[in-house]
Amino acid sequence: MSKKMLMHHFKVIMSESKICPTPSIKHFGRDVKPLTASMSMLGAVVVGVGTAGQVRIRDLLNPLPGSPAMKLRASGFISRRSLDPQLGVQQMSVEEALNREDILVAFICTENASHEDNIRTFLQAGKHVCVEYPMTLNYRAAVELWDLAQEKGVILHEEHIELFTPSYIELKRQVEGKTLREGTLHFTGGPLKPGSGFLAFAGLARVTWLVDLFGELSATAATMEEDSHNNYSKMTAKLRTCENSSLTWIEERGPGLPRTKNINFTFDSCTLTEMPPAPRGPVGLFMQDLILFSSKLLGQVSHKELQRERTRILHCLKLAESIQQLCQR
Repeated sequence: MSKKMLMHHFKVIMSESKICPTPSIKHFGRDVKPLTASMSMLGAVVVGVGTAGQVRIRDLLNPLPGSPAMKLRASGFISRRSLDPQLGVQQMSVEEALNREDILVAFICTENASHEDNIRTFLQAGKHVCVEYPMTLNYRAAVELWDLAQEKGVILHEEHIELFTPSYIELKRQVEGKTLREGTLHFTGGPLKPGSGFLAFAGLARVTWLVDLFGELSATAATMEEDSHNNYSKMTAKLRTCENSSLTWIEERGPGLPRTKNINFTFDSCTLTEMPPAPRGPVGLFMQDLILFSSKLLGQVSHKELQRERTRILHCLKLAESIQQLCQR
């Protein structure tokens, strides 16, 4: 693909993400000093080098030409294992990453259970943080971390690449303007990895979809079926919209289950029973997320949009916690 076509797609991403060319930014009441074109590159460390961590390193080394991501530089990675260089990037210790003045950004790509501690460590050192969802495995900790980011004057960003998928973007277009009567989202996938947390947190992408499509939700009932011997689990959550429409979210995990999403949304005018087909975009999902995060560092995302995103993320985490509590009764 030509550079011209890539830049056209990048402009579309920027537009859809409500990124604006503001020269400065307020991070919930506190000024965050943005990068400018005259400033040097911003060093970044990747914490955890599983699949997501390796993709982060790759994208940092090969940012979309002309995008804000070009201001970031892969300075190193952190792993509990002793590893060879990854794509030419050297391993370093946590202490080195925290103490080096040229490293101002951390990408947290570890198992879910260790997200909170890693985020807190880097925020306390005054580093900007990008973390894979879920940010934490409980709502209160997420609020505390966001308050800490505000206190330190740095950006805290939770990845949600599911909102960038072409099929979801098309689904959202089809849903827009319609009145929901009832609906179901049923996700299936392989067994959860150790440290993933409760199903409602591990599957936060699905509840994020529902909240992004239909607004804030409340949990009215939830059940959990588990067969630990066969590594199988199934969560069923009953949800309500602000307009009192009912939604059912099913998260099912087990050996041999295909990774797929099944929908059945009934509106006043039609029913949607399958995810709409959509061609794969020219820019990868993690690259789109990297561009959004970099745009926040550059001061190109409005305070209003940051606040809207924070409200949505915390609402989804609180909803996941409510579902967990209902399942454990």
